[in-house]
Amino acid sequence: MLRLLLLDEQRMFVEALGQCLSTVPDLWVAGSADPAQVDLPDKAAATRPDVITVDVAPFGARASEVLRFLSETCPASSLVVLASQSRPALAVEAARAGVIAWVPKERGIAELVTVIRGASRGEGWYPPEVLGMVLRSLREDVRSAAAGDGPLDVLSSRERDVLAGMVAGKRAWRIAEELFISVQTVRTHTRSILGKLNVHSQLEAVTLARSVADTAAKPKPVQGVAGGDPV
Repeated sequence: MLRLLLLDEQRMFVEALGQCLSTVPDLWVAGSADPAQVDLPDKAAATRPDVITVDVAPFGARASEVLRFLSETCPASSLVVLASQSRPALAVEAARAGVIAWVPKERGIAELVTVIRGASRGEGWYPPEVLGMVLRSLREDVRSAAAGDGPLDVLSSRERDVLAGMVAGKRAWRIAEELFISVQTVRTHTRSILGKLNVHSQLEAVTLARSVADTAAKPKPVQGVAGGDPV
């Protein structure tokens, strides 16, 4: 039997969804919660879900951080986003954060059950309206990683998140709050960033990051075709 944890800020919705899913013989709703709850990691640890469903629309720009947090906190659980809006860009960020499936809320319960069962077996599912953009973006990520030789490529994904916060001028407590980690963890990442980038201060790290961003933003000259005029 598959154990489910349902996360949604709308209590009426999550209770109704829980009642529907509870009628499916091989599914067990082990718990439900508001994804903004501060004790969410404890809730997840207690319920030990095979699959977590979550609507991240209420988090706005912080949605990708919420998904990364859930992915890191519950590595054994498959994440399924129940999308209340069609947002291909967020679907891309969800895939990058480890979300295995993206289901629009207007889909039926029968289809959701099929996706949940597949997710528990490691099978991904994204609807056609966002799948194309997701695949293109992930392929580009792979190409960039394969060719990556920039100074920031030595940083882990979480270290890049912390560095991005530093570039934005955020204090350690704000970065910790937005990434759902402790201030001490932010400081640990900061020390690691300085060491990997071979700099001696946060100012140097921020200056380097901005320099890399400025270089990447400059338009590259378009190469001509062999034997012809430049295009």
